[in-house]
Amino acid sequence: MSSDKELAAIRNRRMQELQDMQGQQQKQEEMMQQQQQAVNGLLNQVLDQQARARLNTIMVAKPEKGRQVESVIVQMATSGQIGGKLSENDLIGLVERVNAQTQKTTTVKFDRRRAALDDDDDW
Repeated sequence: MSSDKELAAIRNRRMQELQDMQGQQQKQEEMMQQQQQAVNGLLNQVLDQQARARLNTIMVAKPEKGRQVESVIVQMATSGQIGGKLSENDLIGLVERVNAQTQKTTTVKFDRRRAALDDDDDW
């Protein structure tokens, strides 16, 4: 009978641990939702309707790029760099600036020595 009590105690401890973990996950999800709501509120304050629509389109097409632009806008707004509402053209300029920062340059290296060995003229 003592093994049944021990087993029940172990089960109860494990259930409590699982419930605690679930509670922590719910708290994290709630915090993330609150942060997202705060970001959305800030974006609604600093972007006009057309710019907000364009940002939503970017988020759907390229989520990573949209998050980058979103974070730049939030950073600018919190540091006071944005005076009024950004128009769609302002947002386009900002997207182009983010694109220029993140673009990778591709270089092609041509090895002339190897090309000279594979010469097709000797047939």
